[in-house]
Amino acid sequence: MTSIQSWTATTTATKTKSVPIFSSSASSSSSSSNHSKYLSNPSPSSPTRLICRCQNLNEGFRFFLHDALDDSGIDTKHARIAREGFCSQIERLSSVERETSICINRGIDLAKTALQIGAEDDSIVSHSSVPLPIDSFIERLDDLSMGYCSLNGSSFRLQPDEFLACLERYLYVQKGFRRTNIRKQAEPRALYLHSVLTHRSGSAVMLSIIYSEVLKMLRLWGFLNFDVEIYFPHNLLSLPKGYRKQESKASDQPHIMTTESLLVAILRNLKEAFWPFQSDRTKSLFLRAAYAANCIDGPSIAEESGFELASAKAAQHRLDRGVWTSVRYGDMRRALSACERLIVLDFDSDELRDYSILLYHCGLYKESLQYLQKYQSMKNSSVPKESYNTISNMENYAVEKLMVRLKLISMEEGWSRPSYVRSIFSNNSEPW
Repeated sequence: MTSIQSWTATTTATKTKSVPIFSSSASSSSSSSNHSKYLSNPSPSSPTRLICRCQNLNEGFRFFLHDALDDSGIDTKHARIAREGFCSQIERLSSVERETSICINRGIDLAKTALQIGAEDDSIVSHSSVPLPIDSFIERLDDLSMGYCSLNGSSFRLQPDEFLACLERYLYVQKGFRRTNIRKQAEPRALYLHSVLTHRSGSAVMLSIIYSEVLKMLRLWGFLNFDVEIYFPHNLLSLPKGYRKQESKASDQPHIMTTESLLVAILRNLKEAFWPFQSDRTKSLFLRAAYAANCIDGPSIAEESGFELASAKAAQHRLDRGVWTSVRYGDMRRALSACERLIVLDFDSDELRDYSILLYHCGLYKESLQYLQKYQSMKNSSVPKESYNTISNMENYAVEKLMVRLKLISMEEGWSRPSYVRSIFSNNSEPW
């Protein structure tokens, strides 16, 4: 049995396990005890707990998802190893590398980084005793490049435009890779590289990685002797296409994927897909969560559709009962993991704010306040924007209201949580 077959079999067997949820705290004392666990380093006596180098990448930041899962009895060994692999790649990401096109040879391995993201989320969701076989999926990418050489060896004598057209026929016709609309939450597998390599259906970001990895291998083998750029489509239908870099125009610049922009796109796609508050897509993710927390005034009944009202109520109802995930309405675990990795990437301070409000919904008030204060500090030290739009003004108001609320909660002795707030990651078998 191959490593991929072993992983698939084990993952299938573990999917019948209950999903982690929030459940009501047993007492104020136990609640305070749980809080102290998240403020200390993982216990050195626990063999499965790893101190991730992410803590060193972002000094002063401590993440809570893995510890919370561990404290609920869920083994995060494989998830922590995957996160460690992700962080080891980000450590190689220099300021120059961040702005470098994905088609240029680089220190960071984008395919391996994307697979580490998938490996962590797979471990969190499936509870599999077998880690995602990353090396086997890297081999699949190599086999894809080898397959092109064996089937289209004569194409290397063609003109660059003809060669790229032949490569795209190989990927999109012969191999059948196609683009999927990532807005359809029923197909989250389109957001993970290992799933796209298996099912040959994925987002434009994932198809761009595959395209760039094939180009990278052809260049390493000496078959590619001209510079190529990948045109990344911003519509919902087009496929990534290659073209000669010498033919680039100024209008192509927004369609060139850099290393940083690609990693941000991967993680933000995951964050949006699994955000637990999916109603009213005209609002930012933060505003949806703030609305659910009553940090902003919502629209009137006449302005909001029945579906949106039902969605917002259902999301809050699930969290009140302690359910972390549902088929159509997001997954708190994967939303948290996406936020944590975006913070590691250090791209936008807004990620601190978004992570903070998720921690608030988890009942981790002290930790939520810490991240919200870090966000405010970074925002105050940055160059102020010239103007604010309506969305920005609403977000600022919601941040202020959340800050006041968290500070009031902090005044309670021992950060005791009310009985209706759920503790982290107890087991529950509800099929939501």
